[in-house]
Amino acid sequence: MTSTVNSTGAAAGAAPAGPRVQRTDPPARRPGATGGRRRIRPVRIVLGVVGIAAALIWAFPVYWMLNSSLLPNVTLQSTTPTWLPFGGSFDNFVAVFSGGTFLPALGMSTAIAVITVVFCLFFAFLGALAISRFRFRGRKAFVLAVLLIQMLPAEGLFIAQYKLMGSLNLLNSIVGVSVIYIAAVVPFTIWMLRGFVAGVPADLEEAAMIDGLSRTQAFLRITFPLLAPGLVASGVYAFLQAWNEFTVALVLLQDNSSQTLPLWLRGFIQASASRATDWGQVMAASTLVAIPVIIFFLFVQGRMTSGLVSGAVKG
Repeated sequence: MTSTVNSTGAAAGAAPAGPRVQRTDPPARRPGATGGRRRIRPVRIVLGVVGIAAALIWAFPVYWMLNSSLLPNVTLQSTTPTWLPFGGSFDNFVAVFSGGTFLPALGMSTAIAVITVVFCLFFAFLGALAISRFRFRGRKAFVLAVLLIQMLPAEGLFIAQYKLMGSLNLLNSIVGVSVIYIAAVVPFTIWMLRGFVAGVPADLEEAAMIDGLSRTQAFLRITFPLLAPGLVASGVYAFLQAWNEFTVALVLLQDNSSQTLPLWLRGFIQASASRATDWGQVMAASTLVAIPVIIFFLFVQGRMTSGLVSGAVKG
């Protein structure tokens, strides 16, 4: 009994134990790590330098065009290049606008590009939806025909296109050029959109139809918003083709009052060459032709980037 009480009293009178300290080992250092600083590999440095050099090489012609558009022709013809437009002015742009032919050409190019983009996306979207969602007789032949059409040289169709538009009284008109552009751009646009449509699972539409939506409602509410990046990327392609095209417009638009911007720029250079080429005005005209494209890209660049990446991954 006594031993039991003593042992109990000794246990009660003992000092409370302190907090237990857990021993933690320092994290293992990775091989090659130095102090907490991230080591940059030489390969990354070389790739970064190469990328910056490539970007500068690509951007220099654009900068030189802008720089030259602000300088007088006397400065541009000197043997010493002027790298910065100190003392420049907007006289070259004023001279371009004073001709009175730029705004009509801008309006015609804009109308043709808008018509081409709208109808091209409409027809290409329906075609891509048909070959991606439905199985029908002649589907493989249709896909093969889309690819073969892209192999036809555009120059070999000029005579037929000219005679066709002439028989329909569509020469020197916005509609005639737009029809040719739509027919030329639709095949490749179908091929682009096919990858986007195939990348959206049909199960999404089926699940929406189970919830009570019709096929049309399920497509418009579920599938169509997911295809927006692909439509933007395809629209950019169609816009660039219609905006920059020269040869078809040269064949079909022979009236000086009906010219697109590429034809107007060619005529402007020829008129300038007849009195000694004024390269400042030529560069100003080229800048004005490029500005609408830059504005268009600023509006769609976010969607276009995601669309191009999606089209590369999904198939």
